[in-house]
Amino acid sequence: MRVKITLACTDCKQRNYNTTKSKKNNPDRMEMKKYCKFCKAHTNHKETK
Repeated sequence: MRVKITLACTDCKQRNYNTTKSKKNNPDRMEMKKYCKFCKAHTNHKETK
């Protein structure tokens, strides 16, 4: 089963991306390196509630 998650920039705390993840394969919070249009750079994005 896949669940919808929101990714937020760790620098500016803006919520930039929506995606899905598998609870079975990734039970912990996800972290990805994505482009933030507010910071104008590639930063780490963490899963939010």
